[in-house]
Amino acid sequence: MKPEKKYSGVVVPMITPFTAQHTIDEQAAQRLVNHIISGQAHPFILGTTGEAASIPRSERTKLVTATVKAGKGKALVYAGISGNSLQDAVEEGKAYHGLGADVVVSTMPGYYPVTPEQMLRYFTTLADRLPCPLVLYNIPATTHLSIPLDIVDQLSAHPNIAGFKDSEKGVERIVAATALWKDRQDFSYLLGWALQSRFALEHGADGIVPSSGNVAPAVYRMIYDSVRTGDTGMAGLAQQKADHISEMYQKDRILSQSLAAFKAMLAAYGLCGPDVLPPLYRLPEAAEQQLQQQTLSTFGDLNNINRINK
Repeated sequence: MKPEKKYSGVVVPMITPFTAQHTIDEQAAQRLVNHIISGQAHPFILGTTGEAASIPRSERTKLVTATVKAGKGKALVYAGISGNSLQDAVEEGKAYHGLGADVVVSTMPGYYPVTPEQMLRYFTTLADRLPCPLVLYNIPATTHLSIPLDIVDQLSAHPNIAGFKDSEKGVERIVAATALWKDRQDFSYLLGWALQSRFALEHGADGIVPSSGNVAPAVYRMIYDSVRTGDTGMAGLAQQKADHISEMYQKDRILSQSLAAFKAMLAAYGLCGPDVLPPLYRLPEAAEQQLQQQTLSTFGDLNNINRINK
């Protein structure tokens, strides 16, 4: 079994809990962090699942503070600094690191179409100016940009760039990426496509970044641990359960709708409330109640949803 890299394992892109007044629910944030850590995973705040693009900067700081308070010393805290302003990203990176975040994560600015050379220059400049490690983040579904793997490979030589979180779909891309970095102890490849968690890990990925880990971190940890120990049967069972959980809130919904549905599921377990920020909106009350009842009748309580039964 190869040694684990520093940035590896299960990294959960944490939802952001809000009050009905659209402020950060700090108690729920700490509850979620504790739940994620109990499943032997790391929290990643201010990502796509966390509605980061919609959160005011003052509220983001409150979320970082609450997350670090709950998780520091127990897990690595990943904090997103994605946006369209380089200067804002640098300032946020410095601020979040000062508050205790261990590593920051950034996409390319998504407003302008850019060339691969511009991507290379942007991330190099960002990494040069940050006081802590940077993980690159590729998610064409929201940025409408795809970072070529050869550009990531060039950036992987930068001493302050620690890894790459890729949410772009394509098994050929997974195979190519793992071939590039699975033997690099100084650079981590994390897959953000939950349905292919097992596949990526079996090919040498260092970690996975599944949204469904907010409710079932232990299920994804089982996929990770089982692949590392060669227990293919258990890895398969865990992946099947993970896929079933994801389907409950993602099927027939676009991303913005699925996040509202997912919060309704999490509310059924008391992990957070169902509130989201515009342009996202809650499900109709009857739909929320139906989804919550379906979730509890299908998966049972919070302990059961995190359990794998042979």
